Amino acid sequence: MKNHNQKLKVFALFLPEIKEFIIHKDFATLKDFLRKINSIDMAEGWQSLDNQEKILLFKLLSPRKAVEVFEDLNFEEQSFLMNNLNCEEVSLILNEMAPDERTKLFKDLPQAVMKKFLSIMKSEEANNVKELLTYPEDTAGGIMTTDIVETKKTMTARKALLTLQDNLTMSHAKDIHSAYVTDDNHILIGKVSVQTLLKAPPDMLIKDIMSGGDEAKIETDLDKTEVAKRFSKYDLLDAPVIDKSGRLVGMITIDDVVDIIERQATSDLYEVGKMDPAEGKIINYQKTNVMELFQRRAGWLMLLLVFDFLTGTVLKTFEHTLSAVVTLTFFIPMLLDTGGNAGAQTSITIIRGMATGDVTFKNMWKVIRLEIITALLMALVVGTVALGRAFLLQKEFVVSVVVGLTMFLIVIVAIVTGITLPLVSKKIGLDPACLAGPITTSVVDVVGLIIYFKIAESFIPALRF
Repeated sequence: MKNHNQKLKVFALFLPEIKEFIIHKDFATLKDFLRKINSIDMAEGWQSLDNQEKILLFKLLSPRKAVEVFEDLNFEEQSFLMNNLNCEEVSLILNEMAPDERTKLFKDLPQAVMKKFLSIMKSEEANNVKELLTYPEDTAGGIMTTDIVETKKTMTARKALLTLQDNLTMSHAKDIHSAYVTDDNHILIGKVSVQTLLKAPPDMLIKDIMSGGDEAKIETDLDKTEVAKRFSKYDLLDAPVIDKSGRLVGMITIDDVVDIIERQATSDLYEVGKMDPAEGKIINYQKTNVMELFQRRAGWLMLLLVFDFLTGTVLKTFEHTLSAVVTLTFFIPMLLDTGGNAGAQTSITIIRGMATGDVTFKNMWKVIRLEIITALLMALVVGTVALGRAFLLQKEFVVSVVVGLTMFLIVIVAIVTGITLPLVSKKIGLDPACLAGPITTSVVDVVGLIIYFKIAESFIPALRF
């Protein structure tokens, strides 16, 4: 997949010629020239045009290509175009957009603007928008498209293919991989892939080649993350969406699921890094500003600072211990860093498992048992290495034992913390990613210091008074 800069470079190759055509007002040639440029590349490089050029180029695009480019633009660019096109042009775009893309646009519009645009649309399309807006954004209904192809089980393969061809003008035609089989009440009873239709004898009935497809049925209220899991589990390219009565109301395509996965991955990454996830909105340095970066980072940074206050309090409490045996200070970074790393490894693994469905409350105890046994083995190995390092550095056996034993216990505490925080947060309804990474490290820092100094006081006679 190309990244943003690569796509921008593709469009940049055409920019000199585009600007030359505009300067010489050779709009007929420019219109033909624009047909050569991929819609996605054009949308990705759209910001390299000035405002007048954007309006001019958009009006020169064919209706179909204009819709494709418009769907791939961000909300700000879409708003700019709608504010600078006449009602007829806006109506054409809105009526031809894919239902899910159109609904996504309307969700971000102010109420007054939404009413205005609904009033200039075809009544059928306007009603479709209103219906789709009733579904929550984070559900299957909120991301589905109503561009679907229905067939009947008594149809022949030839008739079903003709039905598909009749729908090839739809904006989502490129995403149609299946035809859905329904009864007279639109109740979903099966599906048949386009490939199967192409291979089947023309006179073969749909009922003889269709599949039940029960694993692919998705209810309108299913959470979109669960939708993504089902696509992954069954390797789906598309899936029918049904209401509570089993009536076919739409479909979800793999393109929609890729968007979900990308936003979820972005959200999880920012949460692990302790930044405001903003529903998976990517931080783009070409568009962002200082205030956005500040707002998305400052809150968590202040919370983590509070945890660091506790670390300072612990050090202050055991000040006499550090004064009596300064050698102990040398090993604090090593102990805490290793503990933090062990905790982060575990929490990230657990969170990943929960996201993919590999870790559930049903198999929780098996997972905990595996992690605890692993923790004991890792703690033994790392503790032994830490003991050896301490002895080589200071040649003091007691101090070395204190360091090794502390390392052993810190690794166990870190791994237990890395298991517990995500599971507890999931149980109480919080996002597990919120308690990973830095928070796990902060908890291990505080507990680790207490363990270190308590063990030191127990083993070193000079610290008992």
